[in-house]
Amino acid sequence: MNEQFLAMHMSDGIVNAPISLLFVGIAVLALGVCAYRARTELDERTVPLAGLVAAFIFAVQMVNFPILPGVSGHLLGGALAAILVGPFTGALCVAVVLIVQALLFADGGVTALGTNIVNMAVIGVAAGYGTAVLVYRLLRRRGAVGVPAVGALSFVAAVVGTVCAAMGFVLEYALGGAATTSLGTVGTYMFGTHVLIGIGEGIITALTVMAVVRARPDLVYLLRTNPAAVGANA
Repeated sequence: MNEQFLAMHMSDGIVNAPISLLFVGIAVLALGVCAYRARTELDERTVPLAGLVAAFIFAVQMVNFPILPGVSGHLLGGALAAILVGPFTGALCVAVVLIVQALLFADGGVTALGTNIVNMAVIGVAAGYGTAVLVYRLLRRRGAVGVPAVGALSFVAAVVGTVCAAMGFVLEYALGGAATTSLGTVGTYMFGTHVLIGIGEGIITALTVMAVVRARPDLVYLLRTNPAAVGANA
């Protein structure tokens, strides 16, 4: 398997030009919707947090952690951003990071920017936040949701978001893959490696969310929009 398939930052030429253009259009449309809806998620207290989240994701995406020999992963940040500042604002945060990385640091191909945004800023955020809300509401039926429980659901959300983002790539490759590697090989390898990468992502996400919940639970979007008592030590 070519190493370019291991990173969520797709390089130029992995999918053909028509599919790349299609996903540029999808990305532009999705970000337009997010920009419109983000106004309902932000206020004077949470705007600075959104900036900090984007800066944090940008910084930690520069740090790779080993998964297997020759395989490394880094934080995608979709679930983290969505839990802290909301899914629409979170998608914009991740998209801004991806655009800066592609244009200024050559991390991810420019022609692949649309597919990368759809995978990480749209699919990853939506899957991660949807999982977080579902698990949170299930836990809430039992009573107060403690900080460790919020950390656990953040871990699960990050794993799910990472794997779903990887499967977005597999879909794009199925529609217009420009390489010779078979779809079955790509799908199996992407799923297996990104489950492992998702575990690393989940640990980082859980620790970060727990730290914010302990310091300022009132700023955490998931808790603000799904109110329930959060026990400090429960």
